[in-house]
Amino acid sequence: MRELAEARSRYRKREDVSRGRRGLLLVNTGDGKGKSTAALGLMMRAHGRGLRVKMFQFLKQEGASFGEHRTLDALELPYQGLGDGFTWRSRDLDGSAELAAHGWALARAAIESGEYDLLVLDEFTYPLSYGWVPWPEVEAVLRGRDPDLHVVITGRGALPELVALADTVTEMRPVKHAYEAGIGGQKGIEY
Repeated sequence: MRELAEARSRYRKREDVSRGRRGLLLVNTGDGKGKSTAALGLMMRAHGRGLRVKMFQFLKQEGASFGEHRTLDALELPYQGLGDGFTWRSRDLDGSAELAAHGWALARAAIESGEYDLLVLDEFTYPLSYGWVPWPEVEAVLRGRDPDLHVVITGRGALPELVALADTVTEMRPVKHAYEAGIGGQKGIEY
């Protein structure tokens, strides 16, 4: 019991923590699973609290019908597919780059619109790291956004500059994955 009491006292609320709302820049990165899933959970939590939300998916195609899309449709939460599938399988990288640039223009307009409280830029680290969307422009838009707007960016290999700018960065690290044991993607888990 003494250990529990000591642990609890270490986790008391700090006196110097700000109160009230402030828009955060959150980044979910790393080689493990769960980056987009965590962003979807955050999006649903925000919606449950009355926040206006939208997800832009930079790899998934418009009209894709994965499990998350069916749930977002059922909850009437807006999302938009902006890509042409997994970029590492693309047969037209110039076309993929054009889609990413167009997607960024749409996401930027949403960031600047004042219509949302939380925006998810899913798999956005790829267009950034490939140079398809210029970091200085993204940085300027993120720095200049409404001070109450939350932005969540997901994907592997987040730029060090993005990590430095973010308020919260979570790195998903694989410990063990069923795929290593020869178990393929599961409906409702991977898609």
